Amino acid sequence: MLKFIGKRTVQNILVFIVFLTATFFLLQAQPGDITDQFLSNPKITPEVRQQFAERLGLTGTLWEQYVRYMKNFFTGNLGVSFSEYPKEVMDIIAERLPRTLALFLFATFLAFIVGFKSGKLLAWRRGKRGEHVITLTGVFFQTVFYPWFAVVMIWIFAFFLGWFPAGKFLTVDKWLTAERTFDANAVFDRMLLTVLAVAVLIIAAEIIGRRMNSRVAGRRFIWGTRVLTLIALVVWWEAVWPEMIPFALDIAYHLVLPTVTLSFVGFGGWMLLTRASMLETLREDYILTARAKGLPDKVVRDRHAARNALLPVTTSLVIGLAFLIGGGVVTETVFSWPGMGQTLLSAASQQDIPLTIGAFAFIAVLALIAHLVVDIMYMYLDPRIRVGG
Repeated sequence: MLKFIGKRTVQNILVFIVFLTATFFLLQAQPGDITDQFLSNPKITPEVRQQFAERLGLTGTLWEQYVRYMKNFFTGNLGVSFSEYPKEVMDIIAERLPRTLALFLFATFLAFIVGFKSGKLLAWRRGKRGEHVITLTGVFFQTVFYPWFAVVMIWIFAFFLGWFPAGKFLTVDKWLTAERTFDANAVFDRMLLTVLAVAVLIIAAEIIGRRMNSRVAGRRFIWGTRVLTLIALVVWWEAVWPEMIPFALDIAYHLVLPTVTLSFVGFGGWMLLTRASMLETLREDYILTARAKGLPDKVVRDRHAARNALLPVTTSLVIGLAFLIGGGVVTETVFSWPGMGQTLLSAASQQDIPLTIGAFAFIAVLALIAHLVVDIMYMYLDPRIRVGG
């Protein structure tokens, strides 16, 4: 296993270097240059212009710029943003990447859980009442034109019903008129850390509970842990960060509508994929054998059929998570959510090469990690898969 992981890691590093090289030269080949507005300004003296060019990494030949960029990149220096000068690219990504990850991770996992359970039950109860209605609903969400659907959701829930804000990251007036002001990123980071801690505890409880000898005791342990974790969450915020609670709730309030919208769209794909995979699995001989042994339907469905049907669904999930930044362009633009998707679109349109490469580099890293995770998960989910020597 370790040999396999090491080999794949080396392969991924080589692929990443090739990707980064191709991205650098393709972006450099674009016509025009954002830096023309600075370096061609006659009001700037030659000395200042040279200093500015050095600061932006534009001195020397294209090959020299490439070598310098690659050296800086692998030492953690992604350069300076042209469009948001003098901000460092790494600082911009560190600020906006968590917003994109939070939005899409919440929406993806919500859609995945609901879609997988729905698809599993639909396949198991094939031909029952309501199957066609639910399937058509899934097809609608899978094929709907997403920008139109997002605008419709905003019109219904933000303007017509007035339940949620139409967009943005927070309510500006509320933050400006508060007696004590907080950094929005600091509040948001604490929210993410809290959610991460809760997720780890709940997942650990789920694993431990399912391995208990008594099924009843396992379920009680799982639900007890969930309740205690939520209580501990409330107590912690009340005791440690009580003054931040209204601002954290404001950010969460703005997060609801884009999350629900994305979940609706994602739900259809997960449901249809799970249903198709489950129907294929139910035709296997080992399912017939499990039924012949007299095992309960729930055991056959969940432990035998659903586990193997989970393989292609899991692959789609993990690979999909790797492209959150790219997929976030439409969502973050429609909902004015200041994340990496909106940043990537703005950087590309303004020919901000360092920021564009930085965003693409994170997409590549996530994609390569996702492929490695999929290989490892396949070996865990399907005992028939083994690593070759």
